[in-house]
Amino acid sequence: MKLEVDIVWLGVRPMHNKWASCSTNGHLNFNAELLALDQDLWDYVIVHELLHFFVPNHGKLWKVLMRAHLGDYEVSESRLKSLSSAPGINEH
Repeated sequence: MKLEVDIVWLGVRPMHNKWASCSTNGHLNFNAELLALDQDLWDYVIVHELLHFFVPNHGKLWKVLMRAHLGDYEVSESRLKSLSSAPGINEH
């Protein structure tokens, strides 16, 4: 399945409070710390953010789309949450 999203700007930088962020004007930022993590966690964060261009919340539709793209996405979500318990990093 392919997500067609128009990205205006993409950045990888230190982010102390979250793994990634996106804006409605097509800007995506990813935490540089992701580069040290497993690819399945990258996939989770990337798909998570890209889906927010279509669904701005974490409701039922967002969860259905996450499952359609990543299958059992909760495994990666749980792993990130455990890493997020480090001081200063939230899941999103």
